[in-house]
Amino acid sequence: METLKAIFTHWFFWGFVLGFFLCVLSLIAHAKTRGELKRLKGHLSDKLEIEAEKMAEMKTKIDDLKQENENLRMKINSGRAGSDYQSLERELEIYARAEKGMVVNAPGFAQAWEKAKEAALLELESEESGKSLPRRIFKKFFTKSSAAVEAEVVDALPSESTTKANS
Repeated sequence: METLKAIFTHWFFWGFVLGFFLCVLSLIAHAKTRGELKRLKGHLSDKLEIEAEKMAEMKTKIDDLKQENENLRMKINSGRAGSDYQSLERELEIYARAEKGMVVNAPGFAQAWEKAKEAALLELESEESGKSLPRRIFKKFFTKSSAAVEAEVVDALPSESTTKANS
């Protein structure tokens, strides 16, 4: 018993017990840290997979939008290439103004029609040269699509029954 008492009272024994206790605490903390690290690695890999999927979706959307943008650009350029639309719109404006002048001044006379058409042409040319800025600006803001303009032209043209009734 003496030897046991001598062992328990010796400073080396208590240092060893204290070291062993700290080692056990350290191993428990290490196990917790290792588990936390595994959990965080799992979260990171899940996040990276989700981000990779989202990036792939975004790339396909960007490619689709680029293709659509290119198609729209081609449509716009093909529409602009035909300056016939502008000349047709200009001619339609001339005829509309000439018709208005004919109705007011002298309906039914060819000479009056030509004079009215000439006056409308001169008025339109003065507007296009920049003498009538507000009208040009408002015209650009309120222009209609070509389908709407065509529908108005068809509506504005006299039908065969009204032409025969006027004759």
